[in-house]
Amino acid sequence: MPDFPPLFRGLDCAGTCPVTAAIAAGQAGADPGLVCYDLAGDRLRAAILFAPEVPLAQAAVMLPLCAVGFQNALGTLAPPVVAIHLGWDGNIYVNGGRCGELTLHAPDCAGDATPDWLVIGLTLDLWPRDTEGGASPDQTALYAEGCAEVAAPDLLSAWVRHSLSWLDTWTHDGPAPLHRDYVGLVHCMGEDVTLAGRSAHLLGLDESFGALLRSGDDTTLVPLTTLIKETA
Repeated sequence: MPDFPPLFRGLDCAGTCPVTAAIAAGQAGADPGLVCYDLAGDRLRAAILFAPEVPLAQAAVMLPLCAVGFQNALGTLAPPVVAIHLGWDGNIYVNGGRCGELTLHAPDCAGDATPDWLVIGLTLDLWPRDTEGGASPDQTALYAEGCAEVAAPDLLSAWVRHSLSWLDTWTHDGPAPLHRDYVGLVHCMGEDVTLAGRSAHLLGLDESFGALLRSGDDTTLVPLTTLIKETA
């Protein structure tokens, strides 16, 4: 079973959606630190409930924060030759193939308002859904990339621990250390991408982790709040 750090507690969703359970807990006023999870044989699903103390526009940093936490967690458990990158939109890439995603959920409120709750969801394919490997050549799964020894409960526990560590760093040192590490992990940085319905060149990130996209002579800033989903 997963082993969570102090102030975090687990809830086994046993085949139901962890994000839905975490959102319902947040709406009911549950304390933060709840980790809902579903450890199926072919897929890991989980969600962490937070209670932000900053406005939504700042609290959205939990998406890249938990993404770097996941990269660090898998990096400690996977063989050193395995490459792990993070899509700005939450996608997770292992050896260049999309392997899962992180999602950001919060109640509908203004960016300068502090939300009552915030949930980060994680979905990770452990075994390929396309057994032939031809229908979705850009998709992969963790155990198809040389990570068969990575146990899902250990990875989930490590994700929470590393995310907590980054949360402490962000709280005490500000966003600069996280920004530095995250920029180096973003998939397709400096390349043409499609993000938030826009096809453009990904120039970089601003100080608030928003994506800077260039199309022709125009540069557009896409804030993290664009990625917020209220429901699962």
